[in-house]
Amino acid sequence: VRFVESGGGLVQAGGSLRLSCALSGRTIADYAMGWFRQAPGKGREFVVGINWHGEVTYYADSVKGRFSVSRDNAKNTMSLKIDRLKPEDTAVYICASARAAYGEGDDPDKYGYWGQGTQVTVST
Repeated sequence: VRFVESGGGLVQAGGSLRLSCALSGRTIADYAMGWFRQAPGKGREFVVGINWHGEVTYYADSVKGRFSVSRDNAKNTMSLKIDRLKPEDTAVYICASARAAYGEGDDPDKYGYWGQGTQVTVST
């Protein structure tokens, strides 16, 4: 299973980014997916989960209204649109594939496969 995450970078506060996650070796249509993030010196934090069909999403309170997840099962990809970026959003954003179709919750143990992450840095 191989993840290719992209779209990170350096952006000013208030700006936007779109992160992408492409998966090979595993058909994402069969599984829920999620994004986590890890800031320097901190533990891994749940950002959002999306069920296998994209009908159910679950966002962390800290990102509601600014982050929007989507998936394209035909392309085996998932995206994360981030608007109104804040300095506290600075982190490595990590794509994950859940162990089940509806395991889109915030428990990291529900995710069996993890990408390497893409760095997002928000400047003031």
